Amino acid sequence: MQAYRGVPIITAQPERPTALVAIWPLSHEGSIGEYAELAHVEIDRLLAEGRVPVVAGGTGLYFRAALAELDIPPSAPPEARERWEAAYDADPAAVYTELADRDPEAAAVVHANDRRRVVRALELTDAGFSLRRGESRLWSKQTRHPTRIFGLDVPADVLEARIADRARAMVAAGAVREARRALAGEISTTARQMLGLQELAERGNEALDALIVGTRQFAAYQRKWMRRISGIELIDGDRPPDLVAKEIAARLA
Repeated sequence: MQAYRGVPIITAQPERPTALVAIWPLSHEGSIGEYAELAHVEIDRLLAEGRVPVVAGGTGLYFRAALAELDIPPSAPPEARERWEAAYDADPAAVYTELADRDPEAAAVVHANDRRRVVRALELTDAGFSLRRGESRLWSKQTRHPTRIFGLDVPADVLEARIADRARAMVAAGAVREARRALAGEISTTARQMLGLQELAERGNEALDALIVGTRQFAAYQRKWMRRISGIELIDGDRPPDLVAKEIAARLA
């Protein structure tokens, strides 16, 4: 979501110039295929200049797509996504049952409460693809270039406290105003999935607790996928950034 312009607070965009950050308007229907192509071009450019690209994730699929050549399923037509989103909003249990009937393997790796991925999995069944086949490639060791992957491991209680602090800081910095401005203009179905966007716009400061809970749930999922990455090197992330950077540099020496 950092690829979208106009939402620096909600997406925690870095202050210093960073490749592929704030490159798309909110109206743009971003896709994993488009992102992968842009990431590969940028990585190859940096390598050609004799520099070392640093790729920071991100969801598991986008992170992997930046590093590897994936057989990415086609994007769904907007009307298909809107149809499944409306069906999910009307009856999540029935839609998840539909996914289980159509693609049991995909249903086995997607939580029934994960609206975005349930909808995506059903979009793929419409096109004759399976989310599960894509997931199985996500953790392979193959990358386009020799790659070292480090995971910043933070104790769960520390992470929960950081999430709460960050949510409060976001609201104090103007996240509610940013969310309302984003939804007042043209916005794609992809950008609408931004964590906390809808709640902040509709409920204002009262959305703080929901934002904290939603982010903690997302973080728990992220911790699970991080540990499944083949060859990942976990390091203590509960330290000042300069010490974390020094350890990574020492391991690369």
